[in-house]
Amino acid sequence: MPRITGIGGIFIKARDPEALAEWYRIHLGAPYKKGEGAAFLWSDDPKVDGGMSIFSTFPQNSTYFAPSASTFMINFRVDDLDGLLAKLASEGVAVDPKREDYDYGRFAWVFDPEGNKIELWQPLIISES
Repeated sequence: MPRITGIGGIFIKARDPEALAEWYRIHLGAPYKKGEGAAFLWSDDPKVDGGMSIFSTFPQNSTYFAPSASTFMINFRVDDLDGLLAKLASEGVAVDPKREDYDYGRFAWVFDPEGNKIELWQPLIISES
């Protein structure tokens, strides 16, 4: 039976699409190419098991995306959460002070220039021992 196998893309409406894509390239390192978007290869992921992408729905009245008024949120896997947060803060990016730690990784949030909340996830590396 045909089925989805992961997240194929995330698409964002923006007032200035080129400027927003450039922001993601400069501040988060998205390998954006004009007219093509950004491609992320799973083989670049340092997690031993190759990692996973999650698609989840939330109730209309969920406050998880707050204070963003957006109807979506992007979760990006990162390799150095603390380092990235320090870099973003030094660049003037709005960083949420909230942090969450779980047995599968660490989470933090930032906001792009249009107020969209972005979830950053540093997965735990599973050793092969």
